[in-house]
Amino acid sequence: MLRGTYPAKVDSKGRVKIPAAFLEELHERGHEFYVTSDTGDYARIYPMKKWRAIEEKLAAVPSYNKTKQKFLARANYYGQAVTMDKQGRVLIPPVLREAALMKGDVDVSGQLDYIEVWNHARNMERLKSEPMTDEDSKALADLGI
Repeated sequence: MLRGTYPAKVDSKGRVKIPAAFLEELHERGHEFYVTSDTGDYARIYPMKKWRAIEEKLAAVPSYNKTKQKFLARANYYGQAVTMDKQGRVLIPPVLREAALMKGDVDVSGQLDYIEVWNHARNMERLKSEPMTDEDSKALADLGI
């Protein structure tokens, strides 16, 4: 499982160095990834096997489904298949890098089976502006968490 948040940096070529805590787990899943976003505010880095499972689910949904169309429009606009280099770096696609303000300090967070990369300042703003609510606590309790 991919868990925790670690500081990292996006270099001048748009690559993020994957924190050591995630490397072993990700290497077990291969060196191919799909980097995308559904909003452009952050990057999601999916191991290619996980991304293919998402694509298979989407393929089963009718092509005229508006939600599928909107999701694919964003996933494809921001997305790109990438290969992790030998130094453990992954390229953030230029369009996504610009939209998500991916320069300098970033936070790399485990999301169990994929990772998210956030501009550090934007991530801190998001956490402050989206506090956990009583409704969230109830939803988690309903899930047994």
